[in-house]
Order: sequence, then structure tokens, then C-alpha cells
Amino acid sequence: MIQLPEINYSKAVNFIVNSIQNEMNRNGHSKAVLGLSGGIDSAFVATLASLALGKENVTGILMPYKSSSRASVEDAMKMVHHLGINHEHIEITSAVDAIAANNMVNPEISRHIRLGNIMARVRMITLFDYSSAKKAIVFGTGNKSEIELGYFTLFGDSASAINPVGYLYKTDVFKISKYLGIPESLITKAPSADLFEGQTDESEIGFSYADMDPVIYALTDLKMNPDEVIKAGHDEKLVMALNKRINAMSFKRNIPVILKYE
Repeated sequence: MIQLPEINYSKAVNFIVNSIQNEMNRNGHSKAVLGLSGGIDSAFVATLASLALGKENVTGILMPYKSSSRASVEDAMKMVHHLGINHEHIEITSAVDAIAANNMVNPEISRHIRLGNIMARVRMITLFDYSSAKKAIVFGTGNKSEIELGYFTLFGDSASAINPVGYLYKTDVFKISKYLGIPESLITKAPSADLFEGQTDESEIGFSYADMDPVIYALTDLKMNPDEVIKAGHDEKLVMALNKRINAMSFKRNIPVILKYE
């Protein structure tokens, strides 16, 4: 069985913190803003940003929709108090519903997906507007597992100026978060974009991150073909599903696709 490489947590944190500081110095900014969802990814990025920039220079924006879980808001506030960062609470329900009312031609078709995409893009607009007003840089929270699988909304949660964790697998995010002392309730809860009641990443994708990450690593970093990964001991259904999804979602990792004419 293929395993993810072991990571030196201290070295990884120091590298990311130094990289954030170098990039912020290069672009002449000192403040960061990010969407604080109550999930582990945003909690992890908020922690790294605080270490790099100081808690007084980090703002987490809570942007719940009317169907958002109360527990998610509570967990987001738990991180605000844990880190001592600034925060804003901005309801997005009215903006989302106004857009959805004009675009739901047939609301029974892929309603959750389409409504979720609207939420993600309204949150992006909110973050970038705030960043403009406060002269802050928008930090992204998407990890490598999500990026490779295309499990994000284009120009929504994928939009940021700096993404400190885009090269870390979800498994690594969990491990380093524990090392950093992030509250256990955020680490153990099921990962979710909180787009609708009961939604979780793993139930939507169909597999657990623990099973997916070594396969994604083999297919992308090691450049192994699916047959080789299967022969290494991984479930054939899992390998073929992930290989198909990674290839199908390649357009989302190369935006925009610019066509050249000779």
C-alpha cells in the first residue's frame, strides 16, 4: 500500500509562516482576511496567518446562510476566541436568495449544487470587498486533496490571493492542526462546506480522505498509472473513480484555459 510521506510538523509550519511573511512583505501588505467557516481548513489557515502576521492583523469573516449549521458558527467563534483574532459576522442569506430567485430555472435540478455555488461566490465577493476596504489580502483555505479532485467552486472558495495550504493533503491538515493545538472538536468533526443541512465532503465524494489521499498522491505526485496503484494494494473502485475525477476536473485547476491560434 502506498502511504503519504511523513511530514516534519515543525519544519512545515516554519516554512509556511516564513513564506507568508515573505509574500506579504513582497506585496506590501500586513493584514489578512479569510472566510472562517467552523471547519478545520479555515481554522488551520487562521492559525498560520496569526503566527505569521500577529493576531491583530488577521480577520475571520463568518458568512452563514440561513441553512448553515449553528454548530459551524459556534466552532468558527471558538477559533476567534482561541486565537484572539478580529472577526466580522456577515449574513449572506438575502444576497444568495436574490441571485437564486433569478437563476433557478428548474429548482429541482441540482438545487443543492447550484445554490451551494452561489453561496461560495457570494462569500468570495464579500471577502474581496472587505479586503479592498481594509487593505488586506484574502487568504485561501483549499487543501491539495480538494484542489486535485476539483472539490471547490470556481471563483468561489477557490478564489484567493495567497493559499498557504494548497500543497498539503487533507490528512496532513488534520495532523498539523493537532500539533498546533487547534481545538479537538474542529479536528474530529466531519469535513463539510456547510452548504446545506447534513452535507459532508466525504459523503458527497463517496470515499474517506484517509483512503483517498494516498491514491491522489500516487496518481499526481508519483505519476503512477491506475493499474500500478491498484497493484500496490488499493481498491480498484476507489482508484478508478479518483483517476476519472482528477482528469475530468483538470479544467478547474487551469483557469482560465487560454486558446492559442497559430
